[in-house]
Amino acid sequence: MLSEFFGQVSNRFATSRTRPLRASNFGSDSPFLSLLATEKPSKPLNRSIKRIAVVHEWLSGYFGSERVVEQILQLYPQADVFCVADFLPPDERTFLNNRPVTTSFIQRLPLARRHFRKYLPLMPLAVEQFDLSSYDLVISSSHAVAKGVLTHPQQLHISYVHTPMRYAWDMQEQYLGNGQANGAKGTLARALLHYVRMWDVRTANGVDVFVANSDFVARRIWKIYRREAAVVYPPVDVASFGLVRNRKSFYLTVSRMVPYKRIDLIVDAFSRMPDRQLVVIGEGPELSKLRSKATSNVTILGYQAFEAILNHLQQARAFIFAAEEDFGIAPLEAQACGTPVIAFEGGGATETVIDGVTGAFFAEQTAESLIQAVNKFECAGHHLDPDRIRRHAERFSNERFRREFADLVEREHAAFMQYASRPVSKSFEYGTRVLDGTNGRNGIYGRSRTKVSVPNRTIVSNGARLSG
Repeated sequence: MLSEFFGQVSNRFATSRTRPLRASNFGSDSPFLSLLATEKPSKPLNRSIKRIAVVHEWLSGYFGSERVVEQILQLYPQADVFCVADFLPPDERTFLNNRPVTTSFIQRLPLARRHFRKYLPLMPLAVEQFDLSSYDLVISSSHAVAKGVLTHPQQLHISYVHTPMRYAWDMQEQYLGNGQANGAKGTLARALLHYVRMWDVRTANGVDVFVANSDFVARRIWKIYRREAAVVYPPVDVASFGLVRNRKSFYLTVSRMVPYKRIDLIVDAFSRMPDRQLVVIGEGPELSKLRSKATSNVTILGYQAFEAILNHLQQARAFIFAAEEDFGIAPLEAQACGTPVIAFEGGGATETVIDGVTGAFFAEQTAESLIQAVNKFECAGHHLDPDRIRRHAERFSNERFRREFADLVEREHAAFMQYASRPVSKSFEYGTRVLDGTNGRNGIYGRSRTKVSVPNRTIVSNGARLSG
């Protein structure tokens, strides 16, 4: 059934432009503050925004994107939460602090508790039904449809993007080309994903500020939406991962057993290195296949409680990471324990691992490339300092995320409110960025619809440069 295809797709990923903007320098490059560059705010930054809505895709477990929502709710305890479906187990709801969750009609559809992801084609409609008209600030936490909520011109919409829908964009062929959707089923799937892509691009115009969880995702946002994004790395609970300096000889990987994580690559590589021990922790649809191909030096433990995972992270010689992730929290959890990381040189890992300082890279997603990296690490890995590795991981802490995200929201809200208070006849169209003729490559911001006359300057309006 086609619904099975969409269920598999959405379950598998929960994830030439200018350099992405950093939260640390976002104030000077902000699309709103750029309009007010010649004026100083008349009031201090707003630290008490009253009516806030947080929109999340769905709640089914406590994973990476839910950790982001948790920190946002700590910043804004008055916020209301919206999501298309909420089937979060009772023992994982602590981060919501007994907060009620408003859900969509998908919550009440047949078999939704177990198969809500199969209703992906209906989710654009579902998220547009939320009535957010009474809120001053809307924050969406988006890896699929959350950014598509409808807002009005008096509302500021900030979207924290974990990833654009990879299965609808750059990884469509990986799914449609592997036998999951053939014949009439495949044709219909392509047609529906075409509709999803059009909706996805259109709803980017409803976002006032994009925030990406990595430079890698910021580049994807630019590629798909032609919008720049600030980069605020997601929170990592480094305090829960204690530093241990003494190491054992085994290598470790911890992951969900799904194809794109490339655990098969890691197992293949270590099957060719019988003198190296590998421990694999995790569960998923690939688990039985991996166990069948594991050699005697590869131990596959399956699901393990947090205490067991922590114990292995603290003792491992190195952590192996072969996926091209949008960010990747697991390598940072390993580094918080002082454990070096050997990672594929792609995606978010290039921003969280420092070659020769906190770990090493392998250039290709092949067993041969990983074997070369492990052998190189064996020759030089003893020079890596666990304390320095730990200090690097601390740069990605929960506290750092809350500080950077709160500063960004306050700056954008202050600029938005100052803009909104100006007479329309003396204002720029909201979302239009002023360019000085030298940095026109910075691209398009927001929903500009009219030409604004500015002597001796150039603006961008709907992608076209207009002379003043």
